[in-house]
Amino acid sequence: MTHIQELVAADPILGATRAQLESLQLERLRKTLHHAYANNARYRQKFSAAGVHPDDLRSLSDLAQFPFTTKADLREAYPFGFFSVPMDQVARIHASSGTTGKPTVVGYTKNDLAAWSGLVARSIRAAGGRAGMKVHIAYGYGLFTGGLGAHYGAEAAGCTVIPMSGGQTERQVQLICDFAPQIIMVTPSYMLAILDEFRRQKLDPRSTSLRVGIFGAEPWGEGMRAEIESAFGIDACDIYGLSEVMGPGVAQEFAHTKDGPTIWEDHFIPEIVDPHSGNPAADGEEGELVFTSLTKEAMPVIRYRTRDLTRLMPGNVTAMRRMAKIGGRSDDMLIVRGVNVFPSQVEEMILRCAGLAPHYEIELTRPNRLDEIRIVVEARAELAHESQPAEALLLAAKLKDHIGISADIRVVPCGSLARSAGKARHVRDLR
Repeated sequence: MTHIQELVAADPILGATRAQLESLQLERLRKTLHHAYANNARYRQKFSAAGVHPDDLRSLSDLAQFPFTTKADLREAYPFGFFSVPMDQVARIHASSGTTGKPTVVGYTKNDLAAWSGLVARSIRAAGGRAGMKVHIAYGYGLFTGGLGAHYGAEAAGCTVIPMSGGQTERQVQLICDFAPQIIMVTPSYMLAILDEFRRQKLDPRSTSLRVGIFGAEPWGEGMRAEIESAFGIDACDIYGLSEVMGPGVAQEFAHTKDGPTIWEDHFIPEIVDPHSGNPAADGEEGELVFTSLTKEAMPVIRYRTRDLTRLMPGNVTAMRRMAKIGGRSDDMLIVRGVNVFPSQVEEMILRCAGLAPHYEIELTRPNRLDEIRIVVEARAELAHESQPAEALLLAAKLKDHIGISADIRVVPCGSLARSAGKARHVRDLR
C-alpha cells in the first residue's frame, strides 16, 4: 500500500473528488453561517451592516458577499465576546501573545478539540509520521496554540509524545540523543538554535534518530529548508496554522512532494484577496490569505483576514488546494525608501551567501529624514575572520540586485546574536 493509499484509508475524505468536497463545504458553510448569526451578536451586526443574511448563501461563490473578520474585531470583543457558545461549553481557551495590543482570545468546545487533534494527526501522517513513532515537541506550551496543538495531534496519530516545550536547548539535544524520537515539531528558527547546540557539543546532528521535521509558526523559505535538511538528514515539512482559525494543522505539506502545504478544505475555505482593496485576487495570484472555518463551534470565523501573503494552487495529492509557502505578512512588510521589503526576503539572500548563517537582525533608522537599513548577520563558524568583509559585500550586492535596497552589512562572529526558543524576532524599527 502506498503512502497516499494509507492516508486515504485512515481519512477517506482525502480521496474525495473536487465536486464531492465542494458539496460538503457548501453544507458545512450554511450551518456555520447560521450558527454564527444565531449565537454571536457581533456577527449579526456585521451581516446586517453588509446587508446579507445566511439564507443568501446559495453557492460557495456567495461567500464573497459576506464581510471580513479582522484581528481588530476579535480584540474589540476581548476577552470572550466573539464566542458563539455559552461559556459552560468552552473546554479550553488559548490566546495570542498580545505584543501589539490586547491578545486575541480563542475558545474550543470538546468537539473543536477533537477536530483539531484529528487535523494535526492528519498533518503528521502527511509528513511521513506513523503510529508508534516518538514525537519531540519543542513548541512552547501554554496559551500559545503550538505546543498543546501538536501534543494532542501526535497522540491522536498514535505517536508517543515527548513534551519538551521550548527553551533549555542543551537539554533538547540530550533528549533527542537519549530518547531517539523520529519526529520533531518546532519553529524553524529554534531548530537552528538546536543545530548550533549540536555543533557546540561536537555532536553530529545527522547521527540522530530524527527522520521528519514539522516546522511552522513563522515564515521560512527554501533556503532554510535546505539548511535544516542538509544538517540533520531529515525531511523538513511546512505546517501552517494560526490561533484565530484553529492553531497548527490548518494546512500541511506532504513529505514526498514538499511543494506547499495542502489546506484541509473539509474544515476551512481559503480565499486570496488584494491586501489593500480586499477585492478577490485572480487565480494563482499572490495576495492576502482569508479563511472561513466550516466546523468550529466555540468560535467560528467568517472570512478572517490572516495578513499572510501567499497564493493558492491546485491540489496534486488530493483534490484539496495547496498554498505557496508564506512569503511574509502584510503587517510585517517594511517600506525602505519606497521599496517593499519582507524579512523572509532578507533571510533568503543571507542563505545564498555560503559564509553566512541564518541568524540576523534588521535595524531601521531615519537619520536626516531618509530611511537607513542595517543588517547584523552571523558568520558561519568555519568562516575565517579575514573573509567576513567579502561576505558582507556579497550580501549587500544580492540585496541590491534582488530586492533593490542598499544596506549597511555587519558580519559578527558565530553565536553573537540572541537565540529565540519560539518565533524569532528579526526586526527593530527605530524610525
